[in-house]
Formats: sequence, C-alpha cells, structure tokens
Amino acid sequence: MLKGLFALAVCAAGFMAAPPVALAGTQDRVQVFPFPQAIRYTHHNDDFTVRVRTPGGVWQDLYEYNVKVDLDRPRDASMVYFNFDGAVEVAVQKNNGNFSNVVVRPDSKGVKPVVRNGVAYFTLSKPENLSVEFDGDRRRNLHVFTHAIRKDMPAQPPGLTPDAIGQGKTPDFSAPVVYFGPGIHSGDFRLRSNSTVYIDGSAMLKSQLIIDGVENVKVISDGLFDAAGQMHIRNSKNILIDGPIFFNQPHGTMNCASSRDLEERSIRTIGGGKWSDGLGHFACQRVKISDSFIRTSDDCVTIYNHRWDIWGDSRDISVTDSTLWADIAHAVMIGIHGNTPTPAHPEAEVIERVRFSNIDILEHDEDDPEYEGAIGIMAGDDNLVRDVVFEDIRVERIEEGKLFNLHIAYTPKYNTSPGRGIEDITLRNIAFTGQGSPSASLIRGHDEKRKVRNVRIENVTVGGKRIAGPEQNLLEIGPFVDGVTYK
Repeated sequence: MLKGLFALAVCAAGFMAAPPVALAGTQDRVQVFPFPQAIRYTHHNDDFTVRVRTPGGVWQDLYEYNVKVDLDRPRDASMVYFNFDGAVEVAVQKNNGNFSNVVVRPDSKGVKPVVRNGVAYFTLSKPENLSVEFDGDRRRNLHVFTHAIRKDMPAQPPGLTPDAIGQGKTPDFSAPVVYFGPGIHSGDFRLRSNSTVYIDGSAMLKSQLIIDGVENVKVISDGLFDAAGQMHIRNSKNILIDGPIFFNQPHGTMNCASSRDLEERSIRTIGGGKWSDGLGHFACQRVKISDSFIRTSDDCVTIYNHRWDIWGDSRDISVTDSTLWADIAHAVMIGIHGNTPTPAHPEAEVIERVRFSNIDILEHDEDDPEYEGAIGIMAGDDNLVRDVVFEDIRVERIEEGKLFNLHIAYTPKYNTSPGRGIEDITLRNIAFTGQGSPSASLIRGHDEKRKVRNVRIENVTVGGKRIAGPEQNLLEIGPFVDGVTYK
C-alpha cells in the first residue's frame, strides 16, 4: 500500500529539484539490479521507499537492503545501490512517521533535497556515495551507493526478475575471466594469477575472496558481499579491487598484508560487527585507495606493520576522494602495530610517505581517551612513522573524541615497546564543524629518544576557529615534542 501511495505522490509532485547538470554528450541512463528471490523478505528494510529515474523518465523501484550499524548502539539502517550515466533523479519516502527535515551528507557534495507531498527528491549529476538522514537520525539512515555504468561488465539476461534469480553458478576459477552471475554464491573463492573477476550487480557473495600469493588480478564488481568475512589480499602484487559493496560483515572488510601495487577503488562498506575495521593494511607498499565510502564499528582505514606472521615496512600509500564514518574508533589509524626487535627479527619497521586528501569524515566516536582521534597516529612497537600528509579534510561530527591524536604509544593491550618516533607530519586545510562533544587534540612524545618532531599545522579549524597554538579544549602539546609550527 505504501509503495502505491508513494507512486501517486511522485506522479502528483513531479520533480521540483534543480535541473541536473550532466557532462556534454553524456546520455542519461540508469541501471537497476534485481535482487535474488530468496532474500525478498530476509534482507529488506521497509523504513524507506526509494525510486530512481532519468530526468523526466519512468520511476524504477529499488530494493532497500537492511544493514547493521554501530556496535555500541546497534541499529538497522537501509541501503540502496544503482549505476548511472549522465544524471538521475532520486525520490525517497520515509514510511514510518512524519519528519521535519531531511539532509544528504557529506555536506561537501552539495546535494540539497526538496520535499514535496512528504517525498524527498534530489538530483545526482555524477556517481556519489551518500547518507540520507531524516530529523538528524544517523543510525536509521538511508545509504545511497552509485557507480557509473560499466562498459565491460557481462550483460544480464534481458527482462531479468527476482523470480529468476536463485542459487548462483560456481565460476571456473581456472579460466582467465571469472564471472559471478546473478544469484547467491557460496564456496571457496581462491583467485589465481593473471585473472579478471566480474561480479554482477544481482550477485550476492556469502563467502570471501582469497587473493594469496598471486599477481595481476582484477576484481570488477557491481555486486554485494553479505556477511562474507574479510576479503584477504596477502603476499600478492598488482591487484585491483573496484566497486564491491560489503554489509553485515562479522568482522572487517578487507585485510591486506605483505602486498604491493594495490588499487582499491570505489569500495563501499557498512560494518556493525565486533572488530569491523574497514580497509586494513599490514606491511603493504604502493597502495592507492579512492572514491570509497567506509562506515565501520572500528577503524575505517588502518596502516600497520608487523602483526602475527606479517613483517615489513609500509610506504607510498594514498587515500583520496573518500568518505569515512567511524561509529566506533578512528576514521584513520596509523602505526600501533610493528616489530619490537628480537634476535629472531632484529629490524625495527617504518611507515612512510602516506597521503590522505579530499576526505569527508562524517563521524568519530571513541570513549577511551587513549584511542581518541578521528585522525590518529599512534606509533608503537618501535615503529617510526614519518612523512605523512593530511590535507583537504572535512570533519562533520565528533560524538566523543579528538580531531587528531599524534603520540608515541605504549599500551599494554597491544604493544611490547613504545614507537621510535613520529616525524614530518602535515595537517593542512582541515575543517571540523565543532559539532558533538570533542576534546582537545593531542601531540605527545614518550621520552628523549622517542619524540614527535616537525608537525606542521596549516589552516586547521574547529568551529571556524583556527588552531594557532596550544589552547584549552583545542590543542594539548605534551612532553617530548619538537618543532610544531602553525600557519
């Protein structure tokens, strides 16, 4: 009944938002993916009714997936996804109760919904990953994930409907091209070198991908990973992961170890489980992460060295054009795990040449002061962390925690020694709204031999106030810190 009422409201209201601005010569097209019949009721969330169309075209209904968020205060949120070229119009109806206002975040995207007859409308002129929030409810929100239509993805059968989508066919992993077609897939998914893997937009994988000891692998995905376990990339090189959507992960999203030349593009993940880190990296080199949306109940992006049977340095890592949302813990966490030298492993390790740029942090919430920090560098286990740049970063809310926390760590829970040092860190063009209950940012060394050195703070603001030195409730400079400059 609500779907029918929504259709009438859409027809009656038309579309009142600003006209779309598409690239010249780009044809407006939208691609919607039918869901497997078996999940029709088990995975649906009826909080919202969502439709999409090309400007002035026929509205298409989307399946609203139920996704778990926030381990501290578990909630059921919603998610929809589709691909498009040119421009599209999106209509969202909140099905349960009235509302006073609706926003689309990140704020930097400039998406302004218009409400007509109880339906919120907005236009997209390029693919974005967004959160639609009614009356400030960030935990029962709607996630909207989009991507450009892929020209190389195998085509779906014409007229495909949910009734025709059942158990997926197991691909042939010995072939150079591997295709997960429409359907639900479970099994042992170990990829081989020199292979390209396509995951259809109506495919749902219930098992993880294992990329171990291989090279030259591409994973191109329009589809879903549902409670599939972490994707593992280990002892591998020349790996591309493009487009997967992860949700209801029991733990983390991706675990990358002892690998190099990795490209992680358009990763969308929503995790509400214990230790549900987003993109985790241990002793990896030459890594590019871009155009991603990472919402977790643990650290969103991590860069570490030694842990378990993993050894080595981390360097040349970039994270760009992405949105991070830490319901618990850090948006960015660098340096706490490394190698305290022993006779068997005498080498201390380094993390260096790391760049984060054009990042939206929607929330940071951490109630343990030792681990607070939307942006965190905690150098432990004899790690030396150096040459790290954070620039053009927008932080919308800190429920509890700090904007940044740079300190030499020696925590009994995780470390066998303090870090060696933190050096040459740049914080540039970082704007935090001041919303929430933040505490002062922190810079702190450990002793005369284990210091924080050469930190540049350039145009970093909290609630519009620029950080120009230590100040109560804004910035605390602890002992064993040399060379902090402000601009």
